[in-house]
Amino acid sequence: MKKIYEILASKGNQVWAVASDQLVYTAIEMMAEKEVGALIVTEQGKLAGIVSERDYTRKVILKGKSSREIHVSEIMTKKVVVAHDQLKVDECLAMVSQAKIRHLPVMDGDDVIGMISTGDLVKALIDEQKLVIDQLEQYIRG
Repeated sequence: MKKIYEILASKGNQVWAVASDQLVYTAIEMMAEKEVGALIVTEQGKLAGIVSERDYTRKVILKGKSSREIHVSEIMTKKVVVAHDQLKVDECLAMVSQAKIRHLPVMDGDDVIGMISTGDLVKALIDEQKLVIDQLEQYIRG
C-alpha cells in the first residue's frame, strides 16, 4: 500500500496557509483562487489550526455572520488531526473516517510539508486496486 510521501510526490506538496488574524473573507477568497477546500492556519509561522469550507458554512453562513468582519481564529478548527509522510493510505483513511474530517496536514516534525484530502486517499486506493486487478487478469491469461 502506498505511503503518504508517494501521494505528495505525485500530486505535489504545495501548502496554502492563512494567518489566524486574517479575515475569513481572505481565507475563502484564497480557497477559491487555489481551488482547495481547506487551508492551514498559522500563528507565528507554526500550525495553529485548519479552516475549511465546512467551517465557513457552519460557523459563518448559518450563524448569520459576515466573513468580512470576523477573523479566521474565530472559526478555525484548533484540534488538528495530522498525518506523517510514512503513514500508509489505509491508515490515513481510518484517521479521516474516525475523525469525520476531509483534510489532513502532513507533518515532518513541526513543519507542514503537504496536505492530503480524502479524495487523494481514495484515488490512491483505487489506483492500487486497479493495479492488482490488472496483474490478476494477466496471471489468468497466462
